[in-house]
Amino acid sequence: MVKIPGDTGRATTAGDAMVVVDAHGIVTGWSEGARLLTGYAAAEITGRPVSELLDGDPGEAWRALLTSGGNGVVAVRHGDGRRTELALRACPLQDEHGEPSGYVITAAPDEQGRGLGELAFKQASVSMSVFDTEQRYLRMNDTACRVMGVQEAEVLHRYFPDTVENAEHSRGFFNHLRKVVETGRPVHYESWTRAPSGLRMNAWNIEMWPLRSPSGQLLGVSLAGFENTEQYRARRRLALLSKAAADIGTTLDVIHTARELAQLAVPELADFVSVDLLDAVVAGEEPVGGPVDADVELRRVAHRSRAADAPGTVIDLGAAEVYPSSSPPIRALVTGHAVLTRTGDPDVDGWLARHGTRAATPYQPRRQNLSMMAVPLVARGTTMGVAVFVRLLTAERPDAFDHDDVSLAQELASRTAVCVDNARRYGKERTTALALQRSLLPQAMAGQAAVEFASRYLPALSRAGVGGDWFDVIPLSGTRVALVVGDVVGHGIHASVTMGRLRTAVWTLADVDLPPDELLTHLDDLVGHLADDESPTGAEIGATCLYAVYDPVSGHCAIAAAGHPPPAVLFPDGTVKVVEVSAGPMLGVGGLPFEATELHLPEGSVLALYTDGLFAARHLDADAGTAVLCSALTVPAGNLDDACDNVLQVLLPQHPTDDVALLLARTRTLDSDEVAVWDLPADPAEVASARQYATEQLTRWGLDEVAFVTELVVSELVTNAIRYGGAPIQLRLIRDRALICEVSDASSTSPHLRRAHTFDEGGRGLLLVAQLTDRWGSRTTSAGKTIWAEQALPFE
Repeated sequence: MVKIPGDTGRATTAGDAMVVVDAHGIVTGWSEGARLLTGYAAAEITGRPVSELLDGDPGEAWRALLTSGGNGVVAVRHGDGRRTELALRACPLQDEHGEPSGYVITAAPDEQGRGLGELAFKQASVSMSVFDTEQRYLRMNDTACRVMGVQEAEVLHRYFPDTVENAEHSRGFFNHLRKVVETGRPVHYESWTRAPSGLRMNAWNIEMWPLRSPSGQLLGVSLAGFENTEQYRARRRLALLSKAAADIGTTLDVIHTARELAQLAVPELADFVSVDLLDAVVAGEEPVGGPVDADVELRRVAHRSRAADAPGTVIDLGAAEVYPSSSPPIRALVTGHAVLTRTGDPDVDGWLARHGTRAATPYQPRRQNLSMMAVPLVARGTTMGVAVFVRLLTAERPDAFDHDDVSLAQELASRTAVCVDNARRYGKERTTALALQRSLLPQAMAGQAAVEFASRYLPALSRAGVGGDWFDVIPLSGTRVALVVGDVVGHGIHASVTMGRLRTAVWTLADVDLPPDELLTHLDDLVGHLADDESPTGAEIGATCLYAVYDPVSGHCAIAAAGHPPPAVLFPDGTVKVVEVSAGPMLGVGGLPFEATELHLPEGSVLALYTDGLFAARHLDADAGTAVLCSALTVPAGNLDDACDNVLQVLLPQHPTDDVALLLARTRTLDSDEVAVWDLPADPAEVASARQYATEQLTRWGLDEVAFVTELVVSELVTNAIRYGGAPIQLRLIRDRALICEVSDASSTSPHLRRAHTFDEGGRGLLLVAQLTDRWGSRTTSAGKTIWAEQALPFE
C-alpha cells in the first residue's frame, strides 16, 4: 500500500503510480498515481525524456535499473524540488512483431524503509493516532486500539466525538485537537482517563503536533500518548508528603496537630479520616505500655469527611468510645502495623454492624463498598492512638487502597505521631514551667501607700516555652516603694527557676535598702556566680532588670537599668515621656558600672514598666515599640486595670510569642500634715527637746496612745545619733498606715543588735527599740545613714 500525500484517508496500490516509456525513453503515458507520487501533472511530463526526472547521472541510473532485471531504487526529483527515493519496477513492452517498444514503469516509495516505518508505528508501545483537520481518524496503532478498546477499522474516517461514550469527559482532548489545527503549533498536556475496563483511572502525557506536507500544507494532527499512571501517583504521593512537612505540626497542640492530619489527607488520599488518641496522650501524660487483649477506650480528637453533606459520625469530637479488640483500629494499635481491609471482611462488617459505623466512617453500612486503612500513631516506640482512612469506592473513584497508599498513610501517621508526641511533651513541660513560674511570681502585693498599681503577666504561646519575666512591688522604709521588672534570657523550667532566684535576691537586697545602682551591682555579681556554678551544664544565665525607688514624701524617683527597656511616664497633664535612663549592661556581664537616673514625679503620674515581649508580637524595635506604648497610655481609662488592657490591646493583637510583664503604677504623695521634720544640733541636751517635739506632734495627730513608746524610741535613736553619728541630725515622724520614726545622722556606719552583759552601761538601746516596735532598720543616704522604726497605729 502507498499513502498518497494530501489524500485524506485514500490508499492506492503501487500500480496506480504508472509511467509508460517508449523505446527511446520518451514518456508516453502518465497515471494519476504518478502525479500524486512525484508532483508532476501528465501535461508537464508527457513527451519528455524520462531521464529528466532522475537525480544524478540519468544514463547510469537507467542502465542500472535495466541490468538489475527491471527492479531497483532510483532517486527522483520531486515536483517541489526535493529528492525522493522510489522503488521502481520496469516491465518491457513488445510490438506486434515481438520487438521491444518501450517499458511500463510502476513506482512506490522505498518498500524497505516504508515497511520498517509502518511496523514501527503499528507496534509502538505508546498510543499513536493520526487525525485529519476535521478531527476524523486516519490511523491508529495497536496500542491506541487497545487503550480505546476498539479496532482501527471501527473508527477510521469517523468524527472523534462520535467515537467516545462520554463526550464531556473527552472534551479536553477534542479541544486540544482543534487547537493544534487552529494554531498550527504542538501542544503537551496531562490527562486523567478511565481504562477500557472502567475499573481504574490512568494518567497520560499527551503530545500533539501538526502533520504537514513537504510544501507546508497542514494535513492533519498526529499524537502520541504516554501512560504514566505510576509516575503520576508517585508525584502525588511525594507532593502530599512535602505538604505534610509544612502543614502537620505547625503548632505544639496535640488536638490541632491531629486535625492537621485529617485536613491534609481528605480528599487527596481518603474520603474520610478519623484520629483517636489514648486519654493519657490527650492529657499530656506518657501512655502506659503493655499488652492489649481486651476492648480499648479511645478519644476522638479529629475527623474530616470529603462530602459536605455526609452524615456526621456517631462519635462527637472530644467523646470517648470503646473499640472491640477485633476491630481494625485495635488490631493496628496492638500490632503496631497498618491494617488494610474493606467491607466484606467479617471483622469489619461485624464491627460496623454492632457499632453503627462508630469510630470508622460517616457512611451508614447500607452495603456501600468501602476500602479502609487503620494506621497506628507510633513515635519513639510509643503508640499513642490510631488514624483510620476510609475510601468510598464509586464509579468515579473505583480504586481501593493499595500497598503504596498504605506506605503513604504510614508516613503521614509517623510524622503526625512525632508532632503529637512533641506537643504532648511540650504541653507537659509548659504546664510545669508555668505552674512553677506562677508560684514564683507575686501572689499578693504587700500593702503600701506610695503608689496605686495594676499588672499583667502573659506567658508565651510558642515553641520556646514559658520564659522568665517577672515584676514586683516592694515596700521600703519611710513609706517608699521599689518597682521592679526583669527578664531572664531563655525559656522553660530553667528560666523560671533562675527568675525565682533573682526575684528572691532583689527582695533581699531591697530589704538592705540599697540605692538602685548599687542593688543592680550586687545582683550582677550574683548572676555571674550563678553562671560560674552552672557552666559545666552548658546553661547560659543572663537577665535584664529595671529597679526604681519612689519616695511619696518628696515625689523623688531614682531609676537604674541593666540592659532593660526604659520606662514611660504619663504625667497628670496628659503628656507622655520616655525616661532617659542609662541602659547599662545585662546582668551577668560584670565589670561595668550602673548609673541611676533621678526625676520628680508629680502626684498622679503613671509609671509604666514592661518587658520587651510587649513589642515582640508586632515585631517592633525599641523605638517604635515605646512610641506605640506612649500612644496607648494616652487612651482614656477609668482605672489602671483598664489602662493595662488598653496597652495590651494595642500592642498584642494576637497571642504573645514571648512572655509579657506589664506594671503600671500611679504615684501618690503624702500631705504636709502627715510628715513632721526637725533638725537637731549634736547636743545631748537636745534629746529632751526631741521627745517633746514628738509628743506634741502625736497629740496633734490624735495618737496619744503611742506617745510613751514613741518617746522611748526617739530618745534612744537621737541619743545614738548624737553620740556616734554627728551632725547634721534630723528627726522625722511620718503618719501613714503605720507610725514611722526616722533619725538621720552623718555617720555611714550601720548599727546592729548585740547582747549587753550584766554590768555593761550601754548596748541595750537598739534591743529596746526592736522589742517596742514592729520593724526597724537602717539605710544609707548620700549624707550618712537613717535609722527607722515602725509601730502599728491604734486603729490598725
